[in-house]
Amino acid sequence: MNLDFVERPHHLDVLLNVSDVEDLDILVDYITDKGDGRIALDDAECKRLVACKAKGAYDTNDRALISYEIRRFGGNTLTNLLRDARRTMWGSAIDNLLPDMDSTVGYDEIVRDVASHLKVPCNKSSPVPVVEDGILRKILTDSFEKMSDEERKAMLAELNVSDLSMLKPAAAAAAIGIGKLGGFATYKIALVVANAVARSILGKGLTLAGNRLLMRSLGVLLGPVGWILSGLWTVADMASPAYRVTVPCVIQVAYLRQKALAKAYATNCEQCGAPNPVDSKFCSECGASMVGQA
Repeated sequence: MNLDFVERPHHLDVLLNVSDVEDLDILVDYITDKGDGRIALDDAECKRLVACKAKGAYDTNDRALISYEIRRFGGNTLTNLLRDARRTMWGSAIDNLLPDMDSTVGYDEIVRDVASHLKVPCNKSSPVPVVEDGILRKILTDSFEKMSDEERKAMLAELNVSDLSMLKPAAAAAAIGIGKLGGFATYKIALVVANAVARSILGKGLTLAGNRLLMRSLGVLLGPVGWILSGLWTVADMASPAYRVTVPCVIQVAYLRQKALAKAYATNCEQCGAPNPVDSKFCSECGASMVGQA
């Protein structure tokens, strides 16, 4: 696997180039509103992305277009209009009156903007993966507060937490928030949250063929995340409808990053598909022997 995405985390194109087709399909659904199109999305580009999803293939230019559209939605309407005007009128007298600006907002700006929208602490020096991780944990902890005890037990079991004192929202939020869950918990949190968000918005979750990581809690977060998103969309409608694209896209991208890292630096259990450190003797999920696995 090309590891440029590790060295250049703020370059979205690099990550999307190593992402699986079925995961890009989720991004396309978010961008195109499940193929129905959006006012801020060019009709030709919408049809192109929908066609890529239909044929199950994205070339480098298609992946770059997904990146571009996510970054474009990250700019507010006025700023994007000025960017379009600058591209259209380049070299004209009017162009000379327009402020200098890039053609799109940088992905790092989008991540920080989404974090601010969700009230996740960050600053301009915070690495993109750290901010993404904070967003995932914020969604999870907020959802945990809205769960029943049974749902909390299922969620803690999914994260390999056996301490029932963690059923209290404050205790669980503290552990989740500071990342003291060990192993590949960040990847699992990304997977659980991204799956719940996809199911809430698209009516279907991530494609997890051959991976039983979520068998215990596929539905646990669906209700709580749905309530949280409803509140976010209300705020988004009052601020910028672009959040309906950028929030779920950033969550999906955060999952793509953790999935790519797991592929690069872990060995997946042949029995359940869970990632484990390369020197593991037994799977942390199902207990199967990892000795001799490729």
